[in-house]
Amino acid sequence: MIDAQLLRDQPDLVRASQLARGADPSLVDSALEADAARRAAISEFESLRAEQNAFSKQVAKASKDEKPALLEQVKELAQRVKVANQAANDADEAYAAVVRRIPNLVIEGVPAGGEDDFVTLREIGERPSFDFDARDHLELGELLGAIDMQRGAKVSGARFYFLRGIGARLELALMTMALDKAIANGFTMLTTPTLVKPEIMQGTGFLGEHADEVYRLEADDLYLTGTSEVALAGYHADEILDLSNGPLRYAGWSTCYRREAGSHGKDTRGILRVHQFNKLEMFVYADPAEAEAEHERLLGWQEEMMHALGLSYRVIDTAAGDLGTSAARKFDVEAWIPTQGTYRELTSTSNCMTFQARRLDTRFRGENGKTSPVATLNGTLATTRWLVAILETHQQADGSVIVPECLRPYLGGLEVMEPIA
Repeated sequence: MIDAQLLRDQPDLVRASQLARGADPSLVDSALEADAARRAAISEFESLRAEQNAFSKQVAKASKDEKPALLEQVKELAQRVKVANQAANDADEAYAAVVRRIPNLVIEGVPAGGEDDFVTLREIGERPSFDFDARDHLELGELLGAIDMQRGAKVSGARFYFLRGIGARLELALMTMALDKAIANGFTMLTTPTLVKPEIMQGTGFLGEHADEVYRLEADDLYLTGTSEVALAGYHADEILDLSNGPLRYAGWSTCYRREAGSHGKDTRGILRVHQFNKLEMFVYADPAEAEAEHERLLGWQEEMMHALGLSYRVIDTAAGDLGTSAARKFDVEAWIPTQGTYRELTSTSNCMTFQARRLDTRFRGENGKTSPVATLNGTLATTRWLVAILETHQQADGSVIVPECLRPYLGGLEVMEPIA
């Protein structure tokens, strides 16, 4: 949730963030009213409880003859305290229900607007061009015996697939290369659960406006994660962290699941938009004062991967209305897809500031000894979708594909992936 003190002290800042996102600014007024009611109810409860404590001391000192009448008053006061306590709890829940509907405050400088209002920060690399008719990634994948969509659909339905042979090996090589990069930069690898409790999914902000994209196992009251960010955010829930030696960095390796609700008819060919995929996710717990600098570092590591793979890409500053609930700022890295003649998102990195940590009660102890919410950040370092750009960018006229040099050590020195027939 957003900082309650900031909401009280700077409501116009919160309203401006809502407007930049295209969200409802009146939620700010509703939250302020709920906060005032909550504080009044808590004050009433604490006042009555103090009166009850004082009265109890009076009863203890009373004479035998005075006590019966006083005990009746104690009983009446206890009931009033009980009612006030329930009222305070109800008011607290009402406040939480309203304030949870307010997404994270966007960082100053984030472009306002929706999906098409991003700002391009840079374009890197020469777009590939061919003196032959380029094949798309699915055709190449079928020639190489690397992708099997038909059997994926037979086994699991639309938007499922098999990676086989060199396709499966290429994905593993990519993920392992990314993991090596993460470890070299101080990340600790975690293989994460892909089923999480509702409070963890809620805490990370994935049960808001995008809840229809999440798979839920109703019988078990568990959710399938669409990114290991969820499990990694919950890893230190209800803990006080030691950040005296710098940020805590984790690299989560997991399979991910997304319903892709509302995307029918979009990118249904091949493995660009699917229901299941593998991903290596960077996740960082940091001092909020260091969060923006850490965000740039995450982006830098992603760009190093793009360079190494020989991909042409651009970096965009995502507009406020296209941010997720938890993100205060998000950079997307989009690779050029030759057969589509456009850039497509391969990865993103988000700075969530203290939004998730407040929900999950994850804190750190500052130099003054006081605890406060940490900042959380995330960013993808490799995922199945990247195979699309690799195959299309490095294809040759005969349907073979040159293996990026950085991946060859992970494939036994293989330099070219050849068609199997």
